[in-house]
Amino acid sequence: MATPVRIESDVVIVGSGIGGATTAFGLAQKGVKTLVLERGERMPREPENWSPSEIFMKTRYKPNEKWVDEKGNEFVPGVHYFVGGNSKVYGASLPRFSRYDFGVIKHQEGISPAWPFTYDDLEPFYYKAEELYRVHGDAQNIYGNNRTTPFPYPAMKHEPYVEELGKRLTKAGVHPHSNSMGIDLGPGGKCIRCKTCDGFVCKLDAKSDAEVNALNPAIATGHVTLMTSVQVNRIVLNADGKSVSHLEATRGDEALEIYGKNFVIAAGSVNTAALLLRSGVANSSDQVGRNFMMHNNSHIAAVDMRHKNDVTFQKTLSFTDWYLDGGKGYPLGAVQLIGKVQGIMMKSFAKRVPLPLLNLVSDHSVEFVVMSEDLPHPDNRVTIDKNGAIKIVRKSVGMKTHFELLRRAKKVLRKTGYQAIFRQPFDISMNSHQCGTTVAGNDPRTSVVDGYCRSHDHHNLYLIDGGFFPSSAAMNPALTIAAQALRVVEQSDLAKV
Repeated sequence: MATPVRIESDVVIVGSGIGGATTAFGLAQKGVKTLVLERGERMPREPENWSPSEIFMKTRYKPNEKWVDEKGNEFVPGVHYFVGGNSKVYGASLPRFSRYDFGVIKHQEGISPAWPFTYDDLEPFYYKAEELYRVHGDAQNIYGNNRTTPFPYPAMKHEPYVEELGKRLTKAGVHPHSNSMGIDLGPGGKCIRCKTCDGFVCKLDAKSDAEVNALNPAIATGHVTLMTSVQVNRIVLNADGKSVSHLEATRGDEALEIYGKNFVIAAGSVNTAALLLRSGVANSSDQVGRNFMMHNNSHIAAVDMRHKNDVTFQKTLSFTDWYLDGGKGYPLGAVQLIGKVQGIMMKSFAKRVPLPLLNLVSDHSVEFVVMSEDLPHPDNRVTIDKNGAIKIVRKSVGMKTHFELLRRAKKVLRKTGYQAIFRQPFDISMNSHQCGTTVAGNDPRTSVVDGYCRSHDHHNLYLIDGGFFPSSAAMNPALTIAAQALRVVEQSDLAKV
């Protein structure tokens, strides 16, 4: 076998999604020599970026990879191996967590544990992340996400259909508010408010993804280098076991050994855990891979055949009246509009329903995600099976709460005037919002990293993606990952190389 090619950098980052790219951006501002390793390539700019059939029916941008469930059944995971990671196809919803999400919360079916830092610790970095990802929103204090500064960009305006929906929801007894959206909208902006945003690739670079908003500006400083098509296979420790020596990787047929002073693994909570487990590192607590969470989510389509939905950009409104308390002393979650669903997109789920009928339904429907917290459980975990495949074992914790939230949401929507409501539950393959698996905490016996995402076991190893979350809250996780990445760069020893 040929001698591996040796590559060196001060900081080495594995993964170019929200965690990795934002970390690279922060390091670039400090002039730190940084190497970002991405297993995929840059997303091609092509007509298929905006094709519902290519993306939702033919799963064009999903990986040629299979994971297995608890019973050994194979499935294609809902991950995307491109520069920018999953943010290349995400819905650009970038809300803050509530200040209460960082403390202990009693739920109907268990406890949401405290984080090793507070909302106030993260709040300044929330704003910096909102600036970086061009977050639009309104200034009201919603579900306890207290702000010391206004949003950097004004809330997106509702289109007439959504504006009227907001009025109808208010009459039905809830308090709709604007979504926090990362979009390049406004004077000089690239966004054209198209219907191919949520779940699609933006050909205009107008959706605030990790590649466009964080990684490319980091590379432009001259301090950050990107290597694509690099598969990192193993983390190798120094002889004393207290620090990382290098990474073993491959690029095509070429073997690589990548050395650094500090290392950041930001491959997503599942792939980060898998790499750690395959390497046998950072797991003195036996917590790597455990407490896997991905929210208890359902998509619902509310249909009113009396009113045609002519909206283009739909995802501008939410209601969170029961986020902190559903009335019985425990929280329920959030109800958010998603991007407008077209008939061909419904076909990917309702395979037996004729497309003309689905088109008729989609012309008269409005779609939401109903999101409630998935509570951590040590038996919900990522492992490696006997064949080397990633194995996910997950039994949702908090489904009683989720069904209560669904019942409340449906009741409000029927009161609003919708005649029928259809539900699409999330299965294990729809593992967006993945978090947990490398939980942060102050006790090395019960956690994997500290409050700055540094491994308790190895002083130069940081894990910066959704894996560090002790709890999942009931909000999209991307902004919290980005804010923590900026906080780690600013306040930890990561940049001290």
